[in-house]
Amino acid sequence: MVKVLEGVIVSLKMQKTAVVKTTQVTSHPIYKKLIKKDTKVKADTSSFDLAVGDRVRIGETRPLSKLKHFKILEVLKK
Repeated sequence: MVKVLEGVIVSLKMQKTAVVKTTQVTSHPIYKKLIKKDTKVKADTSSFDLAVGDRVRIGETRPLSKLKHFKILEVLKK
């Protein structure tokens, strides 16, 4: 099963790599309060024209490098 996540591009300073921040909302097991968890993921940009702040959909792939395990599938908003 392949993970598909949505997030916002935070950085484009590396070649062919973007840092994407994904937000996950979960409920606390005891207090039932909603908690936001942010995760930064490195993703391959392949041939997209991207800018910081773009909303993108990323999918899990085989390891492309030491830290890069995701690839940008599509740009949702510019």
